Amino acid sequence: MRRPKRRKPRDINDDAEAAKPKRPVDPERARARTLQRAVKLLAAKPRSIAELRERLLEKEWADEAAVDAALAKLKEYGYLDDERFAFGYASYRVKQRPVGRQRLARDLQMKKVDRATSEQALELVFQETPETELIDRAIEKRIRLRGRPTTRQEVKSLFDHLLRLGFSYDLIMDKVRAASVTDTEAE
Repeated sequence: MRRPKRRKPRDINDDAEAAKPKRPVDPERARARTLQRAVKLLAAKPRSIAELRERLLEKEWADEAAVDAALAKLKEYGYLDDERFAFGYASYRVKQRPVGRQRLARDLQMKKVDRATSEQALELVFQETPETELIDRAIEKRIRLRGRPTTRQEVKSLFDHLLRLGFSYDLIMDKVRAASVTDTEAE
């Protein structure tokens, strides 16, 4: 015979705390705490303005006015700049691992960078390092790890891998065709 699961006894104070009204927060103290939290979050890693705003509003003591004041102060100090953040993030990602324009655009969108700013950053990054150079590096690395694709299944696997990295369909087709032509010429 199975024994019923034991339930955790409810604490009487749980209901009392939920019903207790929240203590009003001093606006000056809320601004100071919000600014302190913003600096702490930026020290951990660079963030976009919208991303930082979202993180700051998570706390119950932070209100819109305190967050706006903290963001304005950080912009004034030069700690917050979406253009600089987008360019730095995109160039870091490209140097770290070859990725395509579509993947970087999606990643910047997830970081809550507006479309115009991300497009501008992507233009600058891909002027420094062309996308054709990046896809060549990605193909070389894949071939180094798995060998040259010989079967149709392996070619499809390479193709899918490059699509996941964010390269455009046309660019992938050109590079995969060029790689298969050089394979047949080598034999």
